[in-house]
Amino acid sequence: MMIRKLEERDFLESIKLSMYAFQYTVPDAEIPKRKEMLKEHQILGIWEKEKLSAKLHILNLKIWLGDTQWDMGGIAGVATYPEYRRKGYVKILIQEALKEMKRSGQHFSFLHPFDISFYRHFGWEIISEYKKVTIPKNDLQFMEASSAGRVERFSKATHTEDLEAVYNRFAAGFSCMLVRDAQWWVDHVYGDLTAAVLYNGSGKPQGYLLYKIKDRVMDVKEFVSLDRETRIQLWNFICQHDSMIDQANFTLSVHDSFPYYLKQPKQRIEHTPYFMGRIVDARAVLKKYPFRETGKQVFLHVSDEYAGWNAGTYLLKDGEITYFEAREGSHCTHPPKKGLHLNINTLSSILLGNKRPMEVYEMGYIAGSKAEVLALEEKIPQAKSFFYDFF
Repeated sequence: MMIRKLEERDFLESIKLSMYAFQYTVPDAEIPKRKEMLKEHQILGIWEKEKLSAKLHILNLKIWLGDTQWDMGGIAGVATYPEYRRKGYVKILIQEALKEMKRSGQHFSFLHPFDISFYRHFGWEIISEYKKVTIPKNDLQFMEASSAGRVERFSKATHTEDLEAVYNRFAAGFSCMLVRDAQWWVDHVYGDLTAAVLYNGSGKPQGYLLYKIKDRVMDVKEFVSLDRETRIQLWNFICQHDSMIDQANFTLSVHDSFPYYLKQPKQRIEHTPYFMGRIVDARAVLKKYPFRETGKQVFLHVSDEYAGWNAGTYLLKDGEITYFEAREGSHCTHPPKKGLHLNINTLSSILLGNKRPMEVYEMGYIAGSKAEVLALEEKIPQAKSFFYDFF
């Protein structure tokens, strides 16, 4: 068994493994394009007798935490041929990927889990959830708009920077949103979707929809608005499709007030955990993180079984982070009484904005005094996590 990064000559083997494991087919005509896209990935592979038996992709991406960009390693394409499964190959690849991401200066790592409990074991935690709202045709009732606006439709072939501008302003109101450049929009966002951009009376883009209509169902994949009036006008645009559809589906942040403000807000809503994330380099993250200055200090005793460099004690003061290395393994031999004890999963969930310190404390994920938890609570900025993308 040998571990090495895949080179360009190995890309076809990577594509074949993905097709087998994820049960899809890439037409021969699209193979060159797939190979070109793989040049942007770091692919770690395990080889048995010169045959690729397992692999893992790292995507070099960035996320927003408020208005600040952070480096993120996206984990994707984790696959193993059946004859090589249950040999611990994925575990080996994950450990190598964490080392590689730390060397590359990536602060966080995100992934879409096939099994949440599996990746929790390796330090990832749920950092984004979404809700899917289903609205029947009879409840597509227009709302009164107080100003005039116009909608323009775009596609992958006619992509506009106005869409990017709205998304970036929207993303600044959340944590965890992906930083998208124009190429990401074209390669990974549009697919077969139509974009409808809402321009206000001054001609400024203020919101958009990404949607498709098939079999009399309108599937709204992204519903983004920067103010209440834009939200109403985008809703009215959807209602204009009432002769074409029997139902509209919406994918939204769990923090979105939709459908509360509709004339008929009683609708079917499904709430689903979505993406997972973890801290790759705790010292780098804690030094950069925008903690509030409260005049208080907090000790954090952090455990991390699969990225041992994160394990240890961190003293959080106003404008200062001090690290004390864990001397034996990833856990303290004699846990100190002062301070909060938590694992990397819980710390990741807090810093990325999905859970508050008191919330996870009450669930039993933090050990320590309530007073110290409240001190940490004061230091953590209010944030709402959300992630619209997929990889």
